[in-house]
Amino acid sequence: MDLHILYLDESIVVIHKPIDTLCEGDSPISLPILLARTLREKGEKNTDIFVVHRLDRTTEGVMVFARTSAAAATLSRSIAERSAQKEYLAVVCGSPEPASATLTDLLFYDRTRGKSFVVTRERKGVKEASLDYEVLERRDANTLLRVRLHTGRTHQIRVQFASRGLPLCGDRRYGAPPSDSPILLCAYKLSFAHPRTGQPMVFASRPTAAEWATFDMLDQI
Repeated sequence: MDLHILYLDESIVVIHKPIDTLCEGDSPISLPILLARTLREKGEKNTDIFVVHRLDRTTEGVMVFARTSAAAATLSRSIAERSAQKEYLAVVCGSPEPASATLTDLLFYDRTRGKSFVVTRERKGVKEASLDYEVLERRDANTLLRVRLHTGRTHQIRVQFASRGLPLCGDRRYGAPPSDSPILLCAYKLSFAHPRTGQPMVFASRPTAAEWATFDMLDQI
């Protein structure tokens, strides 16, 4: 599998994560394994890869990996402190109202079921989740959204919209109608300070799945 590298230096590597790849582990579709091979093929001597954040296997989009332990520590801290900013594109089944809003919920991730749930009271394992969304385009029965995360909970975007009767297209686990579509969620923009120089870094990459092509607004992003 060829990986699309958006940026590479001695401290970090930024890629567009393909759908159906894993962010960690030793599987043949694990990004650290794939990235190390790609770097070797490019003649890089350092093929160390450190994972500092994650995307679901079914989600595509921009990711940064560290190439040194020092860079990994700095990037992990910026992500934990929310100074790194993540923006997503999502297509939901239905039409959210209002056209822009902040969604805040309490989420519980059930590890035995591999699924997150919106709950009404705090207890062990429950975490607050918050995001902003903006409607970009309504097309037939579906809506293209831009989403900015304030927290990074498991399946957060998927469950917060599904709990409001707006599952992501293709996301049958959270209630979308059966289809052959992948889950239409893309981490399209990532902003952070370079871990060595402190320079502001901004990377954006459009979704690649064919199902996104019906939305004209993608050409303006």
